[in-house]
Amino acid sequence: MKVILLGKGQMLANMIEAALDSGVEIAGVFRYERTTLSGLKLLFHDLFKTSHDLTLIKKYNLPEVKCKSANSEEFRNYILKANVDIVMVGTWKEKLKKETFSMPKIGTVNIHPSLLPRYRGPNPYTQVILRGEKKTGVTVHLIDENLDTGAILLQKEFDILPSDTGKELRERAFVAARELACEFFRKIQSEVIIPIKQNESRATYFGNVDEMLKMLDFENRTAEELYVIIRALYPWLPCYITVGNHFLSVNPYKVKIVTPQSECRAGLVIAKDPKTKSLTIVCKDGKALKMDGLRLWGFFIRPFTGLFIRMLGE
Repeated sequence: MKVILLGKGQMLANMIEAALDSGVEIAGVFRYERTTLSGLKLLFHDLFKTSHDLTLIKKYNLPEVKCKSANSEEFRNYILKANVDIVMVGTWKEKLKKETFSMPKIGTVNIHPSLLPRYRGPNPYTQVILRGEKKTGVTVHLIDENLDTGAILLQKEFDILPSDTGKELRERAFVAARELACEFFRKIQSEVIIPIKQNESRATYFGNVDEMLKMLDFENRTAEELYVIIRALYPWLPCYITVGNHFLSVNPYKVKIVTPQSECRAGLVIAKDPKTKSLTIVCKDGKALKMDGLRLWGFFIRPFTGLFIRMLGE
């Protein structure tokens, strides 16, 4: 069985490893960077930002697809000439046209990091944390004319831990994607996988997150709401505290919800520690967030974070 893999970064790397593990023939690897970077920029990118997917391509001498678009005639001809059975997609921003996804002999499938039909859209990692989900997963589904709506082939579920940030959730999804892709490749060679139509009554879609969420609003949000936002947005949108004309970035791994000894107004700084670069700020519900490891935004003033915290209120 011949397959072409389209993707980016760790998701693509895990798809490559799944294909190698399952014994299918990789007829081509199409990195998303080729659709967005010029030849010279791609050269520098590969020289100075070596990624796991590129390392695997070189290690196993895998054929690279060198097209500018997955919807190009050049790529369709590549699929045809390579006599490809399956195209698998993971982390790819182009919407594939019917002329492209209908080219492989068996079909074109996508790996989506949620339990479809729930959490369709570009960043389910953030959205499931923001909405307090306890479980999420990965879905292999057929690609059709719409986004994330094709029939489901396989799914794998896993837990969302109370301390998870978007980073941990994404990494767990990559591991699950490798396991699921490997299972898919093995099953498709030996048995029939029956596609299951998505239940539209259960479908949800979420677009890109509002970037203003990263500016923490202590007066209008509870401590738990803010803690969830801090975890969900990391590592894509680091959260900030506004202090006058300055901004302090928050370390999502050094945040605690605490209860003040007395009632205080929301937004009030009730404790500070220059040594640990810490501030404790009251939230809407009367609880407070204790945030260690804060950093001033700005390359030249960042080293003065401790001094800045020491001078607050003086």
